[in-house]
Amino acid sequence: MTTPTPHLTAHGRFADRIAAAIKARRTPSCIGLDPRRESLPPALAAAAITDPQALAGIFTRFCRDVIDVVAPLVPIVKPQLACFEALGPHGMIALADVIAYARSKNLLVLADGKRGDIGSTAEAYADGWLAGPWAADALTVNPYLGLDSIEPFVKTAESRGAGIFVLVKTSNPGSKDFQELVCDGKATYEHVAAGVEHLAIRTAAGGRFGAVGAVVGATWPKQLDDLRTAMPHTWLLVPGFGRQGGRASDVRGAFDADGMGAIIVSARDVIFAHARPEMNAGLADTQWQMAVDRACQEMIERLAADTPAAALRG
Repeated sequence: MTTPTPHLTAHGRFADRIAAAIKARRTPSCIGLDPRRESLPPALAAAAITDPQALAGIFTRFCRDVIDVVAPLVPIVKPQLACFEALGPHGMIALADVIAYARSKNLLVLADGKRGDIGSTAEAYADGWLAGPWAADALTVNPYLGLDSIEPFVKTAESRGAGIFVLVKTSNPGSKDFQELVCDGKATYEHVAAGVEHLAIRTAAGGRFGAVGAVVGATWPKQLDDLRTAMPHTWLLVPGFGRQGGRASDVRGAFDADGMGAIIVSARDVIFAHARPEMNAGLADTQWQMAVDRACQEMIERLAADTPAAALRG
């Protein structure tokens, strides 16, 4: 197992580091690392494997191979923690290796765990993921327990130069069940957004964006437009691009005019591109990384063609 190298405050604020990385790669694209046995390339021969240790080894190899392809192209990757947790201890060792490998390739790492709790438990989550052995640059956070439950994450993020992304309007269809309920004349997600923007301003340290960001799904373009306006100091993490139905034109409203302010996520469309005939055309099973490269390049070009991210091209 490779031990992750903890990031230091001297590396700067997350808001500044992600901005610099996006400008360096000239794209706001983020690739989700969601390894699933049934979806892995046939060349990895994972379909019949049930042993968690063996499967964890394959997950590590797969994610490393994906990282090798996307590291020169994108600024950040987003490991989905559940995919690794499902394999127990061996999966968590694989996750540590993947995080460390991504960082060795100069990628920022966003741990997608949607953590949330109160008091000392929230402090433990924050310390573990943002300041401790996992050494992620940012973490997704669930605000359902209230704004006080977010405070331990904010405190740790500020002290460690990390970031958090709070669930505001998620990409799944069922998000409307609770997030769109109206209270005091506003939808619940609008109340959450107001709290997140307040925290973003508080943690901006005189900069353009704060340490606290928001998760807003690409599948809700109207709400995305409105929330960009309502949260001008907040980085928006936008999942749902590609396989979940979000198009480049749907995420235009997430950006400022200069192409900044948003991080657009695609996972399955890119990492499992071998299953897309238009991406896998002419390739052998062992050439699945070329399909990943094609899909990643396509995502980058679509965002540049149909969103303000075109401004990043200079």
